[in-house]
Amino acid sequence: MRRCILGLATAVVAIAGAAGCGSSSDGTSGSSSSGGGKTTEVKVGIVPIVDVAPLYLGQRKGFFSSRGIDLKMVSAQGGAAIVPGVVSGQFQFGFSNPTSLMIAQTKGIAVKSVINACTTTGNTTTDVTGVMVAKDSPVKSAKELAGHSVAVNTLQNIGDTVVREAVRKDGGDPTKVKFVEIPFEQMPAALAAGQVDAAWMGEPAQTIARAQGARSVTAPFAETDPKLTLATYFTSARLAQQDPDLVKRFKEAVGESLAYASAHQDEARQAATAYTKIDAPTLKKLTLPLWPSETNLPSLEKLASLGEQDGLFGDKKPDLKSLFQ
Repeated sequence: MRRCILGLATAVVAIAGAAGCGSSSDGTSGSSSSGGGKTTEVKVGIVPIVDVAPLYLGQRKGFFSSRGIDLKMVSAQGGAAIVPGVVSGQFQFGFSNPTSLMIAQTKGIAVKSVINACTTTGNTTTDVTGVMVAKDSPVKSAKELAGHSVAVNTLQNIGDTVVREAVRKDGGDPTKVKFVEIPFEQMPAALAAGQVDAAWMGEPAQTIARAQGARSVTAPFAETDPKLTLATYFTSARLAQQDPDLVKRFKEAVGESLAYASAHQDEARQAATAYTKIDAPTLKKLTLPLWPSETNLPSLEKLASLGEQDGLFGDKKPDLKSLFQ
Protein backbone atom coordinates (compact mmCIF):
# COMPACT_ATOMS: atom_id res chain seq x y z
CA MET A 1 0.00 0.00 0.00
CA ARG A 2 2.93 2.33 0.43
CA ARG A 3 3.20 2.39 -3.35
CA CYS A 4 -0.12 4.30 -3.35
CA ILE A 5 1.53 7.17 -1.52
CA LEU A 6 4.52 7.23 -3.85
CA GLY A 7 2.20 7.18 -6.84
CA LEU A 8 0.19 10.07 -5.48
CA ALA A 9 3.34 12.04 -4.74
CA THR A 10 4.63 11.47 -8.27
CA ALA A 11 1.32 12.64 -9.72
CA VAL A 12 1.28 15.75 -7.57
CA VAL A 13 4.87 16.62 -8.47
CA ALA A 14 4.07 16.21 -12.16
CA ILE A 15 1.02 18.45 -11.89
CA ALA A 16 2.95 21.01 -9.88
CA GLY A 17 5.69 21.05 -12.47
CA ALA A 18 3.19 21.51 -15.26
CA ALA A 19 1.53 24.34 -13.38
CA GLY A 20 4.85 26.06 -12.81
CA CYS A 21 6.14 25.66 -16.36
CA GLY A 22 4.06 27.03 -19.18
CA SER A 23 1.14 28.47 -17.26
CA SER A 24 0.54 32.19 -17.02
CA SER A 25 -2.26 31.76 -14.46
CA ASP A 26 -1.68 33.13 -11.00
CA GLY A 27 -4.05 30.55 -9.49
CA THR A 28 -7.03 32.93 -9.31
CA SER A 29 -9.91 33.48 -11.67
CA GLY A 30 -12.70 35.98 -12.22
CA SER A 31 -12.60 39.73 -12.54
CA SER A 32 -10.33 40.70 -9.74
CA SER A 33 -8.35 39.38 -6.79
CA SER A 34 -8.89 42.51 -4.74
CA GLY A 35 -11.62 44.95 -3.88
CA GLY A 36 -12.96 47.73 -6.06
CA GLY A 37 -16.45 46.22 -6.29
CA LYS A 38 -15.31 43.38 -8.54
CA THR A 39 -15.78 39.71 -7.77
CA THR A 40 -13.29 36.86 -7.80
CA GLU A 41 -14.51 33.37 -8.69
CA VAL A 42 -12.95 31.00 -6.16
CA LYS A 43 -13.15 27.23 -6.52
CA VAL A 44 -12.74 25.07 -3.44
CA GLY A 45 -12.15 21.32 -3.58
CA ILE A 46 -14.26 19.66 -0.90
CA VAL A 47 -15.26 16.19 0.33
CA PRO A 48 -19.08 15.79 0.36
CA ILE A 49 -19.43 15.18 4.09
CA VAL A 50 -21.15 17.16 6.81
CA ASP A 51 -17.82 18.70 7.91
CA VAL A 52 -17.94 21.24 5.04
CA ALA A 53 -21.49 22.45 5.76
CA PRO A 54 -20.22 25.83 7.06
CA LEU A 55 -18.93 26.71 3.57
CA TYR A 56 -22.36 26.22 2.01
CA LEU A 57 -24.02 28.02 4.89
CA GLY A 58 -21.56 30.90 4.63
CA GLN A 59 -22.17 31.11 0.89
CA ARG A 60 -25.92 31.28 1.51
CA LYS A 61 -25.51 33.95 4.18
CA GLY A 62 -23.36 36.14 1.97
CA PHE A 63 -20.17 35.91 4.03
CA PHE A 64 -18.13 35.27 0.88
CA SER A 65 -19.93 37.57 -1.56
CA SER A 66 -19.61 40.46 0.89
CA ARG A 67 -15.85 40.02 0.54
CA GLY A 68 -15.90 39.91 -3.24
CA ILE A 69 -15.73 36.11 -3.51
CA ASP A 70 -17.95 34.11 -5.87
CA LEU A 71 -17.59 30.72 -4.15
CA LYS A 72 -17.80 27.46 -6.11
CA MET A 73 -17.47 24.03 -4.45
CA VAL A 74 -16.19 20.98 -6.34
CA SER A 75 -16.47 17.51 -4.80
CA ALA A 76 -13.61 15.00 -4.61
CA GLN A 77 -13.14 11.63 -2.90
CA GLY A 78 -10.68 12.81 -0.25
CA GLY A 79 -7.99 15.27 0.75
CA ALA A 80 -5.33 13.32 -1.14
CA ALA A 81 -7.25 13.90 -4.38
CA ILE A 82 -7.76 17.61 -3.66
CA VAL A 83 -4.07 18.43 -3.12
CA PRO A 84 -3.12 18.03 -6.82
CA GLY A 85 -6.07 20.22 -7.82
CA VAL A 86 -4.94 23.05 -5.57
CA VAL A 87 -1.30 22.77 -6.60
CA SER A 88 -2.22 22.85 -10.31
CA GLY A 89 -4.54 25.84 -9.92
CA GLN A 90 -7.73 23.87 -10.67
CA PHE A 91 -8.89 24.96 -7.20
CA GLN A 92 -7.76 28.08 -5.37
CA PHE A 93 -8.39 26.41 -2.01
CA GLY A 94 -9.09 22.93 -0.75
CA PHE A 95 -10.47 21.01 2.20
CA SER A 96 -8.08 18.35 3.42
CA ASN A 97 -7.24 16.26 6.43
CA PRO A 98 -3.88 17.14 8.04
CA THR A 99 -2.24 13.84 7.08
CA SER A 100 -2.70 14.51 3.36
CA LEU A 101 -1.09 17.93 3.78
CA MET A 102 1.80 16.47 5.77
CA ILE A 103 2.40 13.85 3.09
CA ALA A 104 2.36 16.52 0.38
CA GLN A 105 4.81 18.73 2.27
CA THR A 106 7.28 15.90 2.91
CA LYS A 107 7.16 15.07 -0.81
CA GLY A 108 8.20 18.62 -1.67
CA ILE A 109 4.72 19.92 -2.52
CA ALA A 110 4.34 23.57 -1.48
CA VAL A 111 1.01 23.85 0.33
CA LYS A 112 -0.10 26.07 3.21
CA SER A 113 -3.00 25.65 5.63
CA VAL A 114 -5.17 28.78 5.82
CA ILE A 115 -7.71 28.08 8.56
CA ASN A 116 -9.12 25.18 10.54
CA ALA A 117 -12.10 23.32 9.06
CA CYS A 118 -13.35 20.99 11.80
CA THR A 119 -12.45 19.11 14.97
CA THR A 120 -13.62 15.88 16.58
CA THR A 121 -16.39 16.06 19.18
CA GLY A 122 -14.15 14.02 21.48
CA ASN A 123 -17.02 11.60 22.12
CA THR A 124 -15.65 8.05 21.91
CA THR A 125 -19.16 6.60 21.61
CA THR A 126 -20.67 8.87 18.97
CA ASP A 127 -18.38 11.05 16.87
CA VAL A 128 -18.42 12.55 13.40
CA THR A 129 -16.80 9.34 12.11
CA GLY A 130 -17.10 5.76 13.28
CA VAL A 131 -16.05 2.30 12.19
CA MET A 132 -19.33 0.60 11.35
CA VAL A 133 -20.01 -3.13 11.11
CA ALA A 134 -23.10 -5.08 10.10
CA LYS A 135 -25.65 -5.88 12.81
CA ASP A 136 -24.74 -9.58 12.83
CA SER A 137 -20.96 -9.04 12.61
CA PRO A 138 -18.83 -10.96 15.12
CA VAL A 139 -16.69 -7.83 15.55
CA LYS A 140 -17.58 -6.16 18.85
CA SER A 141 -14.60 -3.87 19.50
CA ALA A 142 -11.72 -2.08 17.84
CA LYS A 143 -9.17 -4.79 18.60
CA GLU A 144 -11.34 -7.36 16.82
CA LEU A 145 -10.95 -5.46 13.53
CA ALA A 146 -7.59 -7.22 13.22
CA GLY A 147 -7.91 -9.87 10.53
CA HIS A 148 -10.85 -8.10 8.87
CA SER A 149 -11.30 -5.72 5.94
CA VAL A 150 -12.09 -2.07 6.68
CA ALA A 151 -13.15 0.49 4.08
CA VAL A 152 -11.56 3.95 4.13
CA ASN A 153 -12.08 6.75 1.63
CA THR A 154 -8.36 7.04 0.83
CA LEU A 155 -5.63 4.47 1.46
CA GLN A 156 -2.53 5.25 3.53
CA ASN A 157 -3.94 8.43 5.00
CA ILE A 158 -5.71 9.77 8.07
CA GLY A 159 -8.44 7.12 7.97
CA ASP A 160 -6.30 4.00 8.22
CA THR A 161 -3.90 5.88 10.52
CA VAL A 162 -6.55 6.57 13.17
CA VAL A 163 -8.20 3.17 12.75
CA ARG A 164 -4.83 1.51 13.39
CA GLU A 165 -4.40 3.66 16.49
CA ALA A 166 -7.85 2.66 17.79
CA VAL A 167 -7.01 -1.01 17.25
CA ARG A 168 -3.61 -0.56 18.89
CA LYS A 169 -5.05 1.24 21.95
CA ASP A 170 -7.64 -1.51 22.37
CA GLY A 171 -4.93 -4.20 22.46
CA GLY A 172 -5.26 -5.48 18.89
CA ASP A 173 -2.69 -5.89 16.13
CA PRO A 174 -3.09 -2.96 13.69
CA THR A 175 -0.85 -4.62 11.09
CA LYS A 176 -3.50 -7.29 10.54
CA VAL A 177 -6.23 -4.88 9.42
CA LYS A 178 -6.83 -5.00 5.65
CA PHE A 179 -7.85 -1.59 4.28
CA VAL A 180 -9.98 -1.17 1.15
CA GLU A 181 -10.55 2.16 -0.63
CA ILE A 182 -14.23 3.07 -1.11
CA PRO A 183 -15.82 6.56 -1.34
CA PHE A 184 -17.75 7.59 1.78
CA GLU A 185 -21.09 7.73 -0.01
CA GLN A 186 -20.72 4.13 -1.25
CA MET A 187 -19.76 2.67 2.13
CA PRO A 188 -23.24 1.92 3.55
CA ALA A 189 -24.13 -0.14 0.47
CA ALA A 190 -20.74 -1.86 0.42
CA LEU A 191 -21.08 -2.83 4.08
CA ALA A 192 -24.65 -4.05 3.62
CA ALA A 193 -23.59 -6.15 0.62
CA GLY A 194 -20.73 -7.75 2.55
CA GLN A 195 -18.03 -6.30 0.29
CA VAL A 196 -16.10 -5.31 3.43
CA ASP A 197 -16.28 -6.42 7.05
CA ALA A 198 -16.29 -2.85 8.39
CA ALA A 199 -16.17 0.72 7.14
CA TRP A 200 -14.76 3.94 8.59
CA MET A 201 -17.61 6.32 7.76
CA GLY A 202 -18.07 10.05 7.98
CA GLU A 203 -21.45 11.77 8.10
CA PRO A 204 -23.99 11.31 6.64
CA ALA A 205 -22.78 7.80 5.70
CA GLN A 206 -22.58 6.48 9.25
CA THR A 207 -26.09 7.68 10.16
CA ILE A 208 -27.44 6.13 6.95
CA ALA A 209 -25.67 2.85 7.76
CA ARG A 210 -26.97 2.92 11.33
CA ALA A 211 -30.52 3.27 10.02
CA GLN A 212 -29.87 0.11 7.99
CA GLY A 213 -28.94 -1.79 11.14
CA ALA A 214 -25.18 -1.23 11.23
CA ARG A 215 -23.46 -0.42 14.53
CA SER A 216 -20.26 1.38 15.51
CA VAL A 217 -17.38 -0.44 17.21
CA THR A 218 -15.05 2.54 17.62
CA ALA A 219 -14.84 6.30 17.04
CA PRO A 220 -11.17 6.50 15.97
CA PHE A 221 -10.82 10.28 15.77
CA ALA A 222 -11.89 10.71 19.38
CA GLU A 223 -9.89 7.65 20.41
CA THR A 224 -6.75 9.15 18.85
CA ASP A 225 -7.11 12.57 20.50
CA PRO A 226 -10.24 14.17 22.05
CA LYS A 227 -9.24 17.52 20.51
CA LEU A 228 -8.04 16.20 17.16
CA THR A 229 -7.99 18.65 14.24
CA LEU A 230 -9.71 16.70 11.45
CA ALA A 231 -9.24 19.00 8.48
CA THR A 232 -8.20 22.47 7.40
CA TYR A 233 -8.74 24.68 4.37
CA PHE A 234 -5.48 25.16 2.49
CA THR A 235 -3.98 26.74 -0.60
CA SER A 236 -0.79 26.53 -2.64
CA ALA A 237 2.28 28.39 -1.42
CA ARG A 238 2.31 30.10 -4.82
CA LEU A 239 -1.18 31.57 -4.41
CA ALA A 240 -0.45 32.55 -0.80
CA GLN A 241 2.55 34.54 -2.02
CA GLN A 242 0.97 36.02 -5.15
CA ASP A 243 -2.44 36.98 -3.78
CA PRO A 244 -2.33 37.39 0.02
CA ASP A 245 -5.39 39.64 -0.12
CA LEU A 246 -7.53 36.84 -1.57
CA VAL A 247 -6.23 34.44 1.08
CA LYS A 248 -7.06 36.99 3.79
CA ARG A 249 -10.60 37.51 2.49
CA PHE A 250 -11.20 33.76 2.15
CA LYS A 251 -9.91 33.14 5.68
CA GLU A 252 -12.17 35.85 7.09
CA ALA A 253 -15.22 34.47 5.27
CA VAL A 254 -14.53 30.91 6.42
CA GLY A 255 -13.98 32.09 9.98
CA GLU A 256 -17.35 33.84 9.98
CA SER A 257 -18.96 30.74 8.45
CA LEU A 258 -17.49 28.44 11.11
CA ALA A 259 -18.71 30.69 13.92
CA TYR A 260 -22.19 30.96 12.43
CA ALA A 261 -22.47 27.20 11.86
CA SER A 262 -21.40 26.54 15.45
CA ALA A 263 -24.12 28.86 16.74
CA HIS A 264 -26.82 27.69 14.30
CA GLN A 265 -26.48 23.93 14.05
CA ASP A 266 -29.97 23.31 12.63
CA GLU A 267 -29.09 25.60 9.73
CA ALA A 268 -25.78 23.80 9.31
CA ARG A 269 -27.61 20.48 9.07
CA GLN A 270 -29.94 21.93 6.46
CA ALA A 271 -26.99 23.28 4.47
CA ALA A 272 -25.67 19.73 4.11
CA THR A 273 -28.68 18.87 1.93
CA ALA A 274 -27.19 21.09 -0.79
CA TYR A 275 -24.49 18.50 -1.59
CA THR A 276 -25.65 15.22 -0.04
CA LYS A 277 -28.80 13.12 -0.39
CA ILE A 278 -30.17 13.24 3.14
CA ASP A 279 -33.79 12.65 4.12
CA ALA A 280 -35.39 14.54 7.00
CA PRO A 281 -35.14 11.75 9.62
CA THR A 282 -31.45 11.21 8.84
CA LEU A 283 -30.76 14.95 8.90
CA LYS A 284 -31.94 15.23 12.50
CA LYS A 285 -29.68 12.37 13.65
CA LEU A 286 -26.42 13.53 12.07
CA THR A 287 -23.45 13.94 14.41
CA LEU A 288 -21.83 17.28 13.67
CA PRO A 289 -18.14 18.01 14.24
CA LEU A 290 -16.91 21.02 16.16
CA TRP A 291 -16.01 24.04 14.03
CA PRO A 292 -13.37 26.13 15.83
CA SER A 293 -11.28 28.41 13.64
CA GLU A 294 -7.99 27.44 15.29
CA THR A 295 -6.10 24.19 14.73
CA ASN A 296 -4.96 22.13 17.71
CA LEU A 297 -1.18 21.80 17.35
CA PRO A 298 -0.68 19.02 19.95
CA SER A 299 -3.22 16.86 18.09
CA LEU A 300 -1.40 17.53 14.81
CA GLU A 301 1.83 16.44 16.47
CA LYS A 302 0.09 13.20 17.45
CA LEU A 303 -1.02 12.64 13.84
CA ALA A 304 2.50 13.36 12.60
CA SER A 305 3.91 10.82 15.05
CA LEU A 306 1.43 8.17 13.92
CA GLY A 307 2.17 8.98 10.28
CA GLU A 308 5.88 8.47 10.89
CA GLN A 309 5.10 5.18 12.62
CA ASP A 310 3.07 4.06 9.60
CA GLY A 311 5.83 5.10 7.19
CA LEU A 312 3.77 7.76 5.42
CA PHE A 313 6.50 10.39 5.16
CA GLY A 314 9.51 8.43 3.95
CA ASP A 315 12.77 9.78 5.38
CA LYS A 316 11.41 13.26 6.12
CA LYS A 317 9.36 14.72 8.94
CA PRO A 318 6.59 17.28 8.37
CA ASP A 319 7.27 20.85 9.49
CA LEU A 320 4.02 21.48 11.32
CA LYS A 321 4.65 25.11 12.23
CA SER A 322 5.42 25.99 8.63
CA LEU A 323 2.42 24.09 7.34
CA PHE A 324 -0.27 25.01 9.84
CA GLN A 325 0.75 28.36 11.35
